[in-house]
Amino acid sequence: MNASTTPETHHSGTDKRGDTNMVAALVFIALVVAAIGSLGAPLITSVAEDYDVSLSTAQWTLTITLLTGAVATPLLGRLGAAHRRRKVVLSTLTVVALGSVATVVPAPFVVLLLGRAAQGIGLGLTALMMATARQHLRDRAEGTIAMLSVASTVGIGVGYPIASLLVQVWGVRAAYLLGVVVAVAALITAVVALPADSTAAPAEESVDWWGASLLSVGLVAVLVVTSQSSWWSSRPMVVVSVLLGGAAVLAVWVAVERKVAHPLVDLTALRHPAVAGANLVMFVSGIAMYLLFTLITRFVQTPPEVGYGYGLNEVEAGLVLVPFSALGFVAGRVVPKARRKVSPFGLLIANGVVIALACVLFGTVRDMGVAWPIAIMGLLGFGVGGFSAAMPQVILAVTPSEETAAAMSVNQVVRSVGFSIGSAASGVILAAHTMTGTFSPTNSGYSTAAWTACALALLTIVLTAAINASRNDRPPSQ
Repeated sequence: MNASTTPETHHSGTDKRGDTNMVAALVFIALVVAAIGSLGAPLITSVAEDYDVSLSTAQWTLTITLLTGAVATPLLGRLGAAHRRRKVVLSTLTVVALGSVATVVPAPFVVLLLGRAAQGIGLGLTALMMATARQHLRDRAEGTIAMLSVASTVGIGVGYPIASLLVQVWGVRAAYLLGVVVAVAALITAVVALPADSTAAPAEESVDWWGASLLSVGLVAVLVVTSQSSWWSSRPMVVVSVLLGGAAVLAVWVAVERKVAHPLVDLTALRHPAVAGANLVMFVSGIAMYLLFTLITRFVQTPPEVGYGYGLNEVEAGLVLVPFSALGFVAGRVVPKARRKVSPFGLLIANGVVIALACVLFGTVRDMGVAWPIAIMGLLGFGVGGFSAAMPQVILAVTPSEETAAAMSVNQVVRSVGFSIGSAASGVILAAHTMTGTFSPTNSGYSTAAWTACALALLTIVLTAAINASRNDRPPSQ
């Protein structure tokens, strides 16, 4: 679809090829920002060596991307209204492309961090892609939104093995060069394929910058301590103090949002039982999903001399994630078809069971050869992909079209916070099972962590069933 095409023309439904092109463009852009965001994970060790910094310092190349993504997501969700969405998307992708260049140029470590921060802003675009699909694709909107929701799942598995291979063969800057290439490709795709902005701007509109600042400070406080799992045992008072401070700031933000005329996030809509329940379920399930994900990733790289593990290198460990992404993609295709017979809440419960099953399988058996954790990772990917694909339908069924980007941006932030806590919880549990003077935790630590993830997955199922039983809203709509 050409950029000059108007929304009204597209609504006629006559341009099926234009629909297909737009679907491909939206999914590609979402995949790119997800893959770029995940680039930091496999490169931490190489960054520490190349830039002569500690591993904990190099970890910030991943942490800062998650932080800027969490801060930018709700802001972009509000800025990306229909009358300026194209401009916001193009501007954001330009920032991502420039940030990608900064990660490649020979420069001090701080420049790399700034580049990674700029790349993280792109993580907020997924909600805008969903809003575009809902506005312009009509009958194909539901399936497209489902695919966009699982894009982050697929993007992890795509970016991780490729980046690991590049860094092993040509070095860390070659891996970051991948980010430059795909960011520019996404920008060109957006220029060509995104529809023109609507000319109907609201009569009165202002951006709640005060609310945005408060939300940013609160989220940064929470995410910094949850992403630095080593602090939980070494600096517990710092962790508690920062978490309490972040919670206090977020409480002030809620009070501010309830009084301003044009809030950053419409808290009234978020209080709807289906939306509030969906975000709670997303938070708990996000912890369970990422807890098991990080467990498997670390387990397969543990040298067998410890008594368990398979000693895979970074490239091989990256390939373990391929089934995770592949089956996540499959689930994203299956959910819209299953939606014709099963409610969104029913799909959430079903995929919660799949995630719980993956936790049980890893918690009980881990010594059946490397194919076993790979199979479990694929099962987890299917559950995560299906869960992510069903989630938007719960929220959008009771959300006005013009609030799509804002509502989904909040859900994306909730998922990010859950993922961050899940990753930190994995590190804390394994650290508690690591004997003094040793590097690797005991095998029982993995069992404890896996059963913790299982308990959270089961809690997700119970919460979803309870919310579904008590809800009293209108039937899901397109």
